[in-house]
Amino acid sequence: MFLGFGLDAWITIVTLVMVMSALMLTQLRADLVFLSAVGVLFVTGVLNANEAFAGFISTPVLIIGVMCVVVAGLSSTGVIQRISRHVLGKPKGEIQALMRLTLPVAILSSFIVNSTVVMIFVGVVKMWARKLEIKASRLFIPMSYAAVMGGALLLFVTPSGLVVSGLYTLETGQTLNLFEPFLPALACLAAGMLAVFALRDLLPDRIGSETAFEKTGDYTLEMMVTSNNPHITQTVGELGLNSLSAGSLVELIHFDNERMLSPVDDEEPLMGGDRLIFSGKIDELLEMAMAMKFTSPDHPVFSVKGPKYNRHIRTAYVCFGSSLIGTSFGESSFEKDHDMTLVAVSRLGERINQPPREVVLQAGDSLLFLMSNRKKVDMNALKADLHFFDMPDIPVKGLKPLISSAILIGMIILAVSGVMPLLQSAFIAAGAMLVFDCCSPTQAMNAINWKLLLSIGGGITLGTALYKTDVAHRVATGILAFCGDQPLVVMIAFCLMGAIITEFVSNTAAATLLFPIMCDAIENIHCNLLPFAMMLLLAVNSAFMTPVGTPLNMTVYGPGGYNAKDFLYIGFPVKVAYLATAILTIYLIYPLS
Repeated sequence: MFLGFGLDAWITIVTLVMVMSALMLTQLRADLVFLSAVGVLFVTGVLNANEAFAGFISTPVLIIGVMCVVVAGLSSTGVIQRISRHVLGKPKGEIQALMRLTLPVAILSSFIVNSTVVMIFVGVVKMWARKLEIKASRLFIPMSYAAVMGGALLLFVTPSGLVVSGLYTLETGQTLNLFEPFLPALACLAAGMLAVFALRDLLPDRIGSETAFEKTGDYTLEMMVTSNNPHITQTVGELGLNSLSAGSLVELIHFDNERMLSPVDDEEPLMGGDRLIFSGKIDELLEMAMAMKFTSPDHPVFSVKGPKYNRHIRTAYVCFGSSLIGTSFGESSFEKDHDMTLVAVSRLGERINQPPREVVLQAGDSLLFLMSNRKKVDMNALKADLHFFDMPDIPVKGLKPLISSAILIGMIILAVSGVMPLLQSAFIAAGAMLVFDCCSPTQAMNAINWKLLLSIGGGITLGTALYKTDVAHRVATGILAFCGDQPLVVMIAFCLMGAIITEFVSNTAAATLLFPIMCDAIENIHCNLLPFAMMLLLAVNSAFMTPVGTPLNMTVYGPGGYNAKDFLYIGFPVKVAYLATAILTIYLIYPLS
């Protein structure tokens, strides 16, 4: 024993501290961090096999995994895309635009995973903002906040809601109604959105990444090989066009309009009438082109918005935690491996005036790619590193959108009416999505967020260790010694802890780590667990101040051209209004004792 803790307790404490440090201070994958923690607790004998791995097959984990398939059916049939294109309309003024955007996003996020809603709305809002002549950066943050708040309205939508609900059931043996958090979450949504509208002057005016890419003449150089050029019949490799210090050869367009994307084969010969598209430092590239007697064409053909021919242009941002962070494309075979060409890089809404392959990438950087139509790029293999925010249109076929919508509604009715638990109704809905071909088996498997499931399972296991080793009890006792035995003060304390932690780690991680400690504290002061569980749910769903607090903020970070301070300035007052409303509403609705 040391300071009242045994060896198992100290192993658990050290593991918990290492997990929190890794999640907050490093870019390590959350699933890897939690799996490592589970391994330590199992190998050291703190937990036996059943205890160590029970979290991975717990009800919250299973429900989240199955719900991913349901959402895949909705996305694949174009339901969300169709809704997003018909709800925005033509508002007059910025306040109306904010209302027309945030209300449907919040409603959709209460039924569909909010990260999916935001990903689809990003592309729609970019075009909508341009028509309204409003900076998209003034819309993306409110959209993200609305999705976060809307996701807390019902328990079955977001992972954090399912985790809190599942842990509550494991602790009490009682199943929560799916609409349990609706009233307090609705009040918080209203307060949060009113704060956004009132403080809209704090919303940033940023240049979007696509704006930085619009003027292709600023970062690309198009040259023509005339019929009397001395280098005709020489190859790309002989001329060194694939190894230029000032940039890169992006595309070779032969005189017969056959287009070859970078890296162009070194053995490819130049012919009269060919066009060469370069990207990088324009002045140096121009000197090189003139020295090789290439000429400027009278009618350039390369454009971001131009004809697609056998290639298309996509924009993506570098995900937080991406393996590309701190590297450059020039030192890897990324482009060749995925059959795509990097044309330009922008950061904070401004294009970086360097050869794109030499840019050392940072989280949130926006990348402009040229891709061939001849080979389909596996986007699922790229989703850990890049998020493509110009999502392609999904054709609406027959009755499938109606069928997938009916399946979702049926699932909700079965669960809410008590005919069967949510897990069973979710399994039926997922099976129906496959049977009615709303999504393919491959799409269903790719839609499952395995990293999230492993993180949640590992978090539940860590909570089990906190219980078993009495660490949760000792921490809870310390909190009560500081707060006293006043239920409202204790609730506020856990609210603040959840609200702070969720800005740096995922809301599911925050919930799974705090829930066992909160349960022990509540047991000591003989209070009702339900209002505290609802308070924790709302607190961990208040990641408004940092871009890394939630995937939704990360999704809009690149397209909006934001920096971290943008979220802090508007997020802090919104968070204060949101949490104050949560505390007041729960205090009025639920008996604490």
